[in-house]
Amino acid sequence: MDSLIAIWESVPEALRIVIVILLKIIAILLPVIIAVAYTTFAERKIIGYMQVRCGPNRVGPKGWLQPIADVVKLMFKEIITPTKANRAVFFIAPMLALAPALAVWAVIPFWEGGVLSDINAGLLFVLAITSLDVFGIILAGWASNSKYAILSSMRVGAQVVAYEIAMGFALVGVLMLAGSLNLTEIVNAQAGGIQNWFMWPLFGLLVVYFISGVAETNRAPFDVAEGESEIVAGFHIEYSGMAFALFFLAEYASMLLISILTVLLFLGGWLSPFGASFADIPVLGIILGDGIHWLLLKAFFFLVLYLWFRATFPRYRYDQIMRLGWKILIPVTLVWIFGIIVFKALQELGVL
Repeated sequence: MDSLIAIWESVPEALRIVIVILLKIIAILLPVIIAVAYTTFAERKIIGYMQVRCGPNRVGPKGWLQPIADVVKLMFKEIITPTKANRAVFFIAPMLALAPALAVWAVIPFWEGGVLSDINAGLLFVLAITSLDVFGIILAGWASNSKYAILSSMRVGAQVVAYEIAMGFALVGVLMLAGSLNLTEIVNAQAGGIQNWFMWPLFGLLVVYFISGVAETNRAPFDVAEGESEIVAGFHIEYSGMAFALFFLAEYASMLLISILTVLLFLGGWLSPFGASFADIPVLGIILGDGIHWLLLKAFFFLVLYLWFRATFPRYRYDQIMRLGWKILIPVTLVWIFGIIVFKALQELGVL
């Protein structure tokens, strides 16, 4: 052990900082990628149970090795490039779709101090980066030189604009209550137990934010970009092998991200719903106290909602999706924000 410490201390400080940052990145991204793989398995199993089917149960015990088999299959599949496709953009597009979905995890706090980069404008960073993944989808549709793919990418562009606005407005209420753009400070502003979580005064904005998140990730019932009954597979119709897998990885990583963000912004993140009531009790203090287990448990609830929506709701028509975004969600957020402004003004005047 002493020799390892001596070797570590002999490394230049700048290089040590780089190594530590790289190890932190691996520690974040590796579980995210594994979680993505097993979210696909959970989706097939949970929806299978909802529809009285078994789901995957052949590869490994109870089918638990199915995601690994899927990865191996995609790794060895041939990537076929359309004859008249723009080859450079065709291969860059999947990476552009995936990179934002992974980069955002740099500012996500998993517990107090458990964040790669605790920047003051963390929420602004999240909004800026998550809006970039649409470029990968649009470029994939354009570079494929396919009418189905380009039609899908145009749908995605219009859909993202509508729901990004609603999502942004929903976050304004969070900023007004927390008074900070830092995600850790937003969570700490909800300390004290379940009664202090932002989900109560901002319940309407919570609903709008999560619905917008489902639409942003092109999941059912907002999956017109991949409407197989209309445009086959949409923007990734010409992709195969690992190029297709990158789009798949980006979609499920975005699902995990929206679930985590919803919990951080509205449900107190890693904070226990019991506050500090059990903090001094030896065993219960660990289980019922603050910790990453609460963050993961709450996020799992929203992840199950994603899967439940897919099993329950039929796909919306394109005009219905646009109507919901522009005529319902955005007005709801504006009215709710106005209500918060009035409430805070009355508080400052001493009326409430």
